[in-house]
Amino acid sequence: MSREEIYERLNEVFRDVFDDEAISVNDETTAADVEGWDSHMHISLIDAVEEEFDIRFDMKTVVKMKNVGEMVDVIEQEA
Repeated sequence: MSREEIYERLNEVFRDVFDDEAISVNDETTAADVEGWDSHMHISLIDAVEEEFDIRFDMKTVVKMKNVGEMVDVIEQEA
């Protein structure tokens, strides 16, 4: 799966989780860039991403991810 395909699917996940059709994430997107992305929503987002890509993140990996680009890197390795 290409990064472009991952981003297409991730954008849908973000739009669904945050109920905002205008969201478009990229490598540099962080929680500070998305309105409502707090610790509670982070858990919902991780769950939704895991379900969408049929993968499981371990807690160490989740804590290390600093932006969406790093999340895509992990998805590329796992998917």
